[in-house]
Amino acid sequence: MFRTLRPLLFRINPESAHRLTIRSLAAWQAVGCPGAPSAPKRSPVMVAGIEFAHPVCLAAGFDKDAEAIDACHALGFAGIEVGTLTPRPQMGNPKPRLFRLAEDRGVINRMGFNNGGIDAALPRVAGTKRRGVIGINVGANKDSGDRIADYAIGVAKAAPLADHVTINVSSPNTPNLRDLQDPAMLADLLAACDGARMIGGRRVPLFLKIAPDLDAKALEPIVRTVIDGGIDALIVSNTTISRPELRSRDRGQAGGLSGKPLQLLAREKLGEVVAIASGAIPLISAGGIDNADEARRRLDMGASLVQLYSALVFEGPGLARRIANGL
Repeated sequence: MFRTLRPLLFRINPESAHRLTIRSLAAWQAVGCPGAPSAPKRSPVMVAGIEFAHPVCLAAGFDKDAEAIDACHALGFAGIEVGTLTPRPQMGNPKPRLFRLAEDRGVINRMGFNNGGIDAALPRVAGTKRRGVIGINVGANKDSGDRIADYAIGVAKAAPLADHVTINVSSPNTPNLRDLQDPAMLADLLAACDGARMIGGRRVPLFLKIAPDLDAKALEPIVRTVIDGGIDALIVSNTTISRPELRSRDRGQAGGLSGKPLQLLAREKLGEVVAIASGAIPLISAGGIDNADEARRRLDMGASLVQLYSALVFEGPGLARRIANGL
């Protein structure tokens, strides 16, 4: 059915098509997700003390405002990340800000953490049926005077409801946000977030998402800081500002590139982090994963889980189940 509908969806501008998808999933969720296939059968995966039914998860950015958590789990994802959520609602960058690269099977976005704010999303998280793992991805407001404080606020608010909280310092679409990956600033950030994650004696796992645009020399102190800072898993990696050779009309748009064109770089960065970390921290691979063979490659390289998002645009809602079953 998706193959039939895809040409129609591709006639709609990408952001409108995304909103239509979320609304459709939310409507399906509201009636109990009828017709959802049985869950993929695999041995569970333990990461940071959290049991994932299988290794295939949904990256942040798809369900920003936690509107369709149960539906996303029903599609076959073992875990999903909602967000990125900021302390205050944020409009994001001016439109257009999302571009399909159909010929390249990629996406460029410069959304800018558009979301309704963490306080609006958390009641929806609380109301889910919890069919799988729920991560909450947090960020800072663009106009914040103290971004580290914003992250600590996000962690503290998310921790009571999240299985894990992900700190997103690697989006290229908020000016100077990636500066927080500097080891000295990162150490201060992690200390603040570590103090915010304790809920009634429960130490909520913290994940960190890094950029793929760091060379091996820059990665090493970051990975060491993350390990020393008590982070429970590292997501490698976010979208890239680099540009391989592309064919699509919108290839020159500014923003973060994801999907198939990110695949080789994502593999390279995973390999570098595996070598640096030497097993000291679980790794989650993201970027250009669009089939079971690619997911298996990342797991064989040393990732414990994989996350995907952009491939759904081209492969459809059955992708998570196909990958999980293919593994």
